[in-house]
Amino acid sequence: MTSILRMMNPNLTTGKIHHKESPIFVRAKESKHQLQWRFSYKQGSLRTPEATATTTETEARETNTKTYDDKMLNNYVPVYVMLQLGIITNDNVLANKDKIKKQLKKLKQSQVDGVMVDVWWGIVESKGPKQYQWSAYRDLFEIVQSYGLKLQAIMSFHQCGGNIGDDVNIPIPKWVLEIGDSNPDIFYTNKNGNRNKECLSLSVDNLSLFKGRTAVEMYRDYMKSFRENMEDFISSGVIIDIEVGLGPAGELRYPSYSETQGWVFPGIGEFQCYDKYLRADYEEEVRRIGHPEWKLPENAGEYNDIPEATGFFEYSNGTYLKEEGKFFLSWYSKKLLLHGDQILDEANKVFLGCKLKLAAKVSGIHWWYKSDSHAAELTAGYYNLKNRDGYRAIAKMMGRHHAILNFTCLEMKNTEQPAKAKCGPQELVQQVLSCGWREGIEVAGENALPRFDRNGYNQIILNARPNGINQDGKPRMFGFTYLRLSDKLLSEPNFTTFKMFLKRMHANQEYCSEPEMYNHELLPLERSKTDESLENFIEETKPIEPYSWLEESDMSIRPFESVLSLLGSIVLRNNA
Repeated sequence: MTSILRMMNPNLTTGKIHHKESPIFVRAKESKHQLQWRFSYKQGSLRTPEATATTTETEARETNTKTYDDKMLNNYVPVYVMLQLGIITNDNVLANKDKIKKQLKKLKQSQVDGVMVDVWWGIVESKGPKQYQWSAYRDLFEIVQSYGLKLQAIMSFHQCGGNIGDDVNIPIPKWVLEIGDSNPDIFYTNKNGNRNKECLSLSVDNLSLFKGRTAVEMYRDYMKSFRENMEDFISSGVIIDIEVGLGPAGELRYPSYSETQGWVFPGIGEFQCYDKYLRADYEEEVRRIGHPEWKLPENAGEYNDIPEATGFFEYSNGTYLKEEGKFFLSWYSKKLLLHGDQILDEANKVFLGCKLKLAAKVSGIHWWYKSDSHAAELTAGYYNLKNRDGYRAIAKMMGRHHAILNFTCLEMKNTEQPAKAKCGPQELVQQVLSCGWREGIEVAGENALPRFDRNGYNQIILNARPNGINQDGKPRMFGFTYLRLSDKLLSEPNFTTFKMFLKRMHANQEYCSEPEMYNHELLPLERSKTDESLENFIEETKPIEPYSWLEESDMSIRPFESVLSLLGSIVLRNNA
């Protein structure tokens, strides 16, 4: 074993190391009965902890002082793990309880802060209007609580199935779908008349089409019932976060790129505003401004087109550059913003006074980001161009309701993407996170696709603390949720690498059970702000200077580090 470690790190015997921050296993004591290894850090500086083979008692006392902990805790980013999509079955049953308990126990031992779970509308209210069945979720929450884990609950008003990574099918409530059989315009519709039943169109937010209720009233009643039935988990501090679903995949966007409609990456997607209600709304708006001849786009291509193949997104003379196109894009994005604002306002009223955070998710549409038209973002409802920031108003809207902006694709690097798609995940993350921080709101994030490698983890660590470890801990993400729990994550060497990632996100601190120690104190939710009209900041689109980003995290997981850690743990286990 010693020879293997020395071969991988020839400086092992001297305690030196090639890479800053990399832990090494050092021989602490050897006898004919037992070989012991220990994991050692020496605090060389606040920014760059370095490995060492020995630590004196004086040094140990210095590195464990309250001052050191306080400084590092300012940089602590809590990590949650998304539970399986189908952890509650379509029959509203918590299946495989024993396996779930084993998995949660292992997560707890790894020092994860908590878990996130979809609370599916299509399961809980499947029997009929206001016939809520919460028992399976209560069973799950009790297990989560028993392991001392925190819980982020998603109000999932969308279908599971049809998005990237979906491996189960959970439709929206059957009785809602039946209403759509006779009135298909309750669903998002593309220019060819194809309906997307993944979620309800924002056009019916305020129409009483659902057994006497509007869509927003259904969402409100669902959240109200959740609060009433989960009050004990909220008051005890188990549930700390309510993420409010605002569209497909729970995200604030139009379903412009759905695999059920034939979309394949990196297609530009299609506008989703051709149901009769949105069509009528647009016709009324263009008449109001004196342009009744303006129509909804018919030249924006199809799901898998590239921008230059369409008249709307053509880079030099596309419709998106003309007054007609600009008006349409403003209207399209404004409708989405108003949709999110209204539902978050209802969520704020429902959970008013609870010690938890509201959150909403924005999709990381990184393909075609480096093209002039940003076509994939535009079809999704994000009116974002080089000279127009499409995320500032979203950040302001979320701040209005004291909500966290949850963003995706934090694990991605430009070099991992196909050049033909003109992707810019790194610049997109920098733009959106900076928007949130500049507007004074909390920002959290997720990975878009499962990753088990140190490169993906290192990119997440960098985005969580783009300026690295510092005394103030700013800028810093409010939290990160890993997508998702699986047997593959819990297998080796993946799980050892994941635990190293956790340690880095925690700024090399042990798990902290008291969020106020890292400045995440949960206060009673306050009422939404009404001092500024939504209309006033819808047009705040001037690009702002993003925060600077390090090229590489100062707490990266280094080559061979997880292998060394795994080998060391095997030695300890075999000699215990």
